[in-house]
Amino acid sequence: MKFFFLILLIAASQYSFGQSAIKGKLTDTKNKPLAGASISIKDSYDGTTTDSLGGFSFSTTEKGNFVLEVTLSGYSSYTKNITLDGSAIILNIAIKELITELNAVVITAGSFEASDKKKGTVLTPLDIVTTASAEGDITGALKTLPGTQQVGETGGLFVRGGSAAEAKIYIDGNLVNNFFYSSLPGIASRGRFNPFLFKGTIFSAGGYSALYGQALSSALILESTDLPEKTEASLALSIIGVGGGIQKLAKDKKSSWGLTYNYANLGPAFAIIKQKQDYYINPVFHDGDANFRVKTKKGGMLKYYGYWSTSKVGYRTNDIDSAVLKNAFELDNFNTYQNINLKENIGNGWKLISGLSFSTNKDDISNELQDASNIKQVITNPIGYAFKNFGLLSKTYYAQARLVAEKKLQGLNTLRFGSDYFYSNEKSTYTLFDGTQYSTAIKDNLYAAFAETDFYISKDIAAKVGTRVEHSKLVDKWNIAPRISLAYKLKNNSQASFAYGIFYQNPETVYQPAATGSGYAKATHYILQFQRITGLRSFRTELFYKKYDNLFKTGTDNFNRQVAINNDGSGYAKGIEFFWRDKKTIKNMDYWVSYSFLDTKRDYLNFPSSMEPNFAARHTTSLVVKKFVLPWKTGFNAAYNFATGRPYYNLRYDNVQDKYVVADAGRTISYNNLGFSVNYLPNLGKQNKKAFIVWVLSVSNVLGQTQVFNYSYGSVTGNKQPIGPTSKRFAYIGCFISFGVDRTQDAINNNL
Repeated sequence: MKFFFLILLIAASQYSFGQSAIKGKLTDTKNKPLAGASISIKDSYDGTTTDSLGGFSFSTTEKGNFVLEVTLSGYSSYTKNITLDGSAIILNIAIKELITELNAVVITAGSFEASDKKKGTVLTPLDIVTTASAEGDITGALKTLPGTQQVGETGGLFVRGGSAAEAKIYIDGNLVNNFFYSSLPGIASRGRFNPFLFKGTIFSAGGYSALYGQALSSALILESTDLPEKTEASLALSIIGVGGGIQKLAKDKKSSWGLTYNYANLGPAFAIIKQKQDYYINPVFHDGDANFRVKTKKGGMLKYYGYWSTSKVGYRTNDIDSAVLKNAFELDNFNTYQNINLKENIGNGWKLISGLSFSTNKDDISNELQDASNIKQVITNPIGYAFKNFGLLSKTYYAQARLVAEKKLQGLNTLRFGSDYFYSNEKSTYTLFDGTQYSTAIKDNLYAAFAETDFYISKDIAAKVGTRVEHSKLVDKWNIAPRISLAYKLKNNSQASFAYGIFYQNPETVYQPAATGSGYAKATHYILQFQRITGLRSFRTELFYKKYDNLFKTGTDNFNRQVAINNDGSGYAKGIEFFWRDKKTIKNMDYWVSYSFLDTKRDYLNFPSSMEPNFAARHTTSLVVKKFVLPWKTGFNAAYNFATGRPYYNLRYDNVQDKYVVADAGRTISYNNLGFSVNYLPNLGKQNKKAFIVWVLSVSNVLGQTQVFNYSYGSVTGNKQPIGPTSKRFAYIGCFISFGVDRTQDAINNNL
């Protein structure tokens, strides 16, 4: 027996002597131990995993030259050539954490993104269309976000002290020249496009990407949907009109086409809801669109979208300079927009994005001074009354070609560069009361080149650096606009960001032709942001400062129109903003709150000095609340918007001083608006339902609070008149039916 144990002991010692021991410790680049990593010898069965302290130890009987492999999810792989000769091998290994979309900092300074796929999203596309005060309009929903103003007398986005002309809107990278319906005096116009056309929305209140330009203040970047999930038909019925459409998906699910038509007539609604205006032509709209989408062999996507619209409206209002006369205003509009876009993977990490767009817009406007019997009056003494009889025919043609190349580098690092070409041709004919006509034709060819890189120094530090160069034939000057954004990831799902950039914009064509030597208007942005986003809560705050240079100053021509005389104006805008969204504190309720403080002044247009613009309120806040009651199959949405009073001015030309002076000034009352909507899903819970139905009821200004947006002044007497909404409140009732796609879960998830 002793001999048997002796043989085992000798054999064991021989076996142990033939082994190589491998041990050590695994850490990251910050010397933090890494547990659970796989340590193995390639092409063998020997190996182990690291313990909680990053330590590892194992033995192998292999002999010769081998490769040691280290792998851990979320970290770069590690290999090392080793020689196994029976001696011990001690290793201290450090591996680098990979930068992925799940763990990397996100550059967000100045922008809000609404999509279904991006980390850090604070709003989804469905949030946009279910916000009670938005009335189904994209920009209406954005007015509940910090940085935007509650301007009710005209259309457009007014952002951080900027005018509506300083905010531009893009679809699939191409500029939309007439995103809003044509403006009516004292009445806000809404956007032309259906929110469900878009899968992604980036609203930048400043510091936006070098891929875009010609906007001093803000950019709204919309990305259209790709292929539909399945073939779908839709029908819409409401008190203002009817509509329907189809999206047809091919059997191989690689292409689709779609058509939509909508007819709106506000006459029936106006018969119930009294309007301030006397409509002799009720607003009537015909809108249609067509699209096709084709998935390429390399995984790219070809998209076409075409839109057309016609509308007509005519109404009378009491003339501000007279107790017995009226103004009869009429607008006939025709608009088209075409956009074709191709995204294609060309291999080796390269992607090409090309786009073409073309749009036309025609406005035929007339205004008459009429008596109580609606008969035209031409009064030449004083001459100011005569100028109230005029006609304006405006035609706009706009085209853009765009090419962007994108290269994916290591990790999330990305390089983009490309160019834009813009063509615009605006023709207008102004007809005076005596038949005299004055015509203008403003053409421009604008060329732009840009380059931008996303550079991740680590998963906690990232930078976006870019430059845009432009040349406008109209201005006949070059500009160079550098831009940079930095982001640093903090603890507890937080990060800090900084953005700086220079932005240029051509003179507005409404003030053309400009005086010789006029150049680009310029704005310089500085933005500092902090945000914290968890699964159910979002908080962000931003400090911003915007400096304006070379703003356009205007004078009056022989036709009593404002024209640019120089761009010696200047200004600033600064402030702080807060945004908080919470789906956790109150069970089954989602709400968000935004607040903005704005300090801004500018000397531009016919301002006699640096003054607060009449579209800027110092304090604005919004509260949006949403709740879906599942047993009732009903969603309840409310939105409250508040803004302190805005300044208003009566600027009149003083012949003695040979300049504009402030004849009257003040501040409007505070703006208050409570909007409420209800969505009812009658088919919720039913099996094998063939249609998804939603009934919608929405009411604006539920409390009927007095709203004064601004004041207008008579050109003859200087009489003062408040500008407010067309009615005390407005109600909408509609039914939306979808065949083929059940959107029930989307509706529930959006409200829970």
